[in-house]
Amino acid sequence: MTSCLSPSNSLCENEMKPVTGSESESSLELSPELSIVIPVYHSESCLEPLLERIHQALEAAGLSFEVIFVNDGSRDGSWRVISELCRRHAHVIGVNHRRNFGQENATMTGMRLARGTYVVTMDDDLQNDPFDIPALLATLQEKELDVIYGFMRPENEPFWKRFGREVNNRTLEILLDKPKGIRFTSFRLMRAEVVQDITFYEGAFPFIDALVTQVTTQVAHLPVGHRPRHAGVSNFTLLKSIQTWMRGAISFSVLPLRIVTFVGLFVALLGLLAAALVVLDKLFRPELFGPYDAGWASLMVVMLIMNGLEMCFIGILGEYVGRSHVLMTRRPQAVIAKVLNAPPPKA
Repeated sequence: MTSCLSPSNSLCENEMKPVTGSESESSLELSPELSIVIPVYHSESCLEPLLERIHQALEAAGLSFEVIFVNDGSRDGSWRVISELCRRHAHVIGVNHRRNFGQENATMTGMRLARGTYVVTMDDDLQNDPFDIPALLATLQEKELDVIYGFMRPENEPFWKRFGREVNNRTLEILLDKPKGIRFTSFRLMRAEVVQDITFYEGAFPFIDALVTQVTTQVAHLPVGHRPRHAGVSNFTLLKSIQTWMRGAISFSVLPLRIVTFVGLFVALLGLLAAALVVLDKLFRPELFGPYDAGWASLMVVMLIMNGLEMCFIGILGEYVGRSHVLMTRRPQAVIAKVLNAPPPKA
């Protein structure tokens, strides 16, 4: 067992498994057509059926592939299952994070290890059907796209998820210049060149869809089927949905700070307008001001003006702080504990 530096400059351990027979040929293939990256969290009962369905789908399509499972701090037996799958299959790569860093971070870890000409990211619960991958690949090649998303509309989905998805898509169109009408999901197929550009980002709070919009505009989506979760319950709660939205809205855009600045200016202008009206009323309609009303108007006007200016100044300062934060954050994106069937380093 040897040690190495992970992409986030964190110490990791590589463990190579011996292979025999036909699998040794697979292990020598440095550039499969597809790399399937799957972040894993509390899904031990889903992993073996998922790998079996990937084999069925891609072998039938005649595509060479590797599968990269990234265990993101699961407390169940997910890593044990991944280890066993790596022992049995040389084209399966297992990565174990030292703790939970989040789905986006785990996906970034797997993308850095991917060697395929194309890279697929998908969930670990079998709701994304591997049999849709050949159709995604064919559409991407036919339309000469860089990224294509598999968009599924789940049946009997909770209202808050449907509402949140719409809000998220509309927000990203405004904040990140997302192409209108394109539906972002975690089920996506990308060219290796795009993945390479995306994985240059080493910030602690990656948001892959935002990074896609910074790299390319050749993006589309393809409607795909939705399958029920194979086992267990979803780990993607309302809180995690909000956190994901915040990554895109704040970490990769300073537009919210600009909005605060303009709101501050607007409120300050309202205060000045109110001050002018109060002065005019005092001059031309003094009967409106009783003996006990003296001072309230001027106080409210001053408060409006000052509060508006404060919001404006905070927004301007925040513009600089936000840009510095995006550039200077050095918190680890992920820390790798172990890699099984580790691929050779990229040239």
